[in-house]
Amino acid sequence: MKKVLMSACLLGKRVRYDGGSLSVNDELIAGWISEGRIVSVCPEVEAGMSIPRKPAEIFEGSGSRVLDGEADVVEKDGGIVTDDFIAGASIALELCKKFNIEIAILAESSPSCGSSFIYDGRFSGNRIPGMGVTAALLRRNRIQVFSQHEIADANKAIHATSA
Repeated sequence: MKKVLMSACLLGKRVRYDGGSLSVNDELIAGWISEGRIVSVCPEVEAGMSIPRKPAEIFEGSGSRVLDGEADVVEKDGGIVTDDFIAGASIALELCKKFNIEIAILAESSPSCGSSFIYDGRFSGNRIPGMGVTAALLRRNRIQVFSQHEIADANKAIHATSA
């Protein structure tokens, strides 16, 4: 059975920067949980960041630029937490390798997990096209990344790769 990496916050775990979660109530996810298919991760917490923690955004770039050393992940007060985000992404990738995971469902807009959109790095609330650090690293390693808004698509991919 193919396992799926999933953002812990989407599973109701209170690991977000503000101590909250982004619980997704979906029958497909409930089925995956009952099958033992889900591997839960919060890259930021895995890297040792606290709950709660200061809001962070990628400044002038996206996850790929962070991985290439061309952009930083910056806290709202100006602290640079790039190394923590890269460490968390690396831990997520190691989980994928350990469990032969080919599909991940990650929280959209997060500087770690955003797969289509992230915030613009100015703490303005504006989203821009782009990926977070973890999503970018997983995609570089040929892992399919979906957001919580693409559960049906992820399910199709799971069953396409399960054959």
